[in-house]
Formats: sequence, structure tokens, C-alpha cells
Amino acid sequence: MSATYLGSCFCGAVTLEVSGEPVAMGYCHCDSCRHWSAGPVNAFTLWKPESVRVTQGAERLGSFAKTPASRRQWCTRCGGHVMTEHPAMGLVDVYAAILPELPFAPRLHVHYQEAVLRIHDGLEKMKDVPAAMGGSGETLPE
Repeated sequence: MSATYLGSCFCGAVTLEVSGEPVAMGYCHCDSCRHWSAGPVNAFTLWKPESVRVTQGAERLGSFAKTPASRRQWCTRCGGHVMTEHPAMGLVDVYAAILPELPFAPRLHVHYQEAVLRIHDGLEKMKDVPAAMGGSGETLPE
């Protein structure tokens, strides 16, 4: 039996569940994530699309795709961020902050070449993303 974790937007109008294990967990430092999250870094949990299910309020999900790489979704009632679909990778980022019961265990930092906040935590620092996800696979020093 696989684990299931529940999440919601800021007001609770949109709820979702993720099941199984995430493909990856970590921190993104790209300019787009920083601007979207209004923070210096964004904590992500990547899931296969079939592992993510909106359980309430799907009609309240707004979306925007600045580039074909990411379609960001939020609650149109409160503006709370919910998830980002990454079609080229075939994955969905459900923001770690909206999954309070998920044991967040980051393994890497991605897009570290764009970092504005250097984090010395011993985790791998990827220039962009791992080669398996379409990136260069190149790492950078802390």
C-alpha cells in the first residue's frame, strides 16, 4: 500500500492528494521559480502525473505558462500556489509547502547557476537539472 499525502491552496478551496513516492525532492533557484514564489529559493516535490489528483476545486485552478517548459497553477479564490506541470519532463511539481505531512527530504539543488542565496548543506548543486531530466547534468561547487 502506497502513502498518500493531502495538500491544499492557502484558503483550502483547492485540495489535492499525491500518492506513492515523489520522483525527486529539492530546491530550485531559477529566476522563474524565485519570481513565482516571491522567495530566494523554491522547495519542490516532483511526481508522475498519475500520482497527483485534484480532489476538490479543480474549477478554481488558474494557470499560466510563461514558457512551454512549465504551466503554473494557483487557486483563483485566494491566489495560493498549488502546482506546476512540466510537460517535457513528464512530471508535476507539487510545492513542498502545501504538503504538510510529506517528510520533505531534499536531495539536490537545481538551476544553482541562478542562485541568489547560496546554501551550504552538502547537497548536490546542479548547474541546471540532471541529464535524465533533460539538463546538462553538470554540478557546481557549494
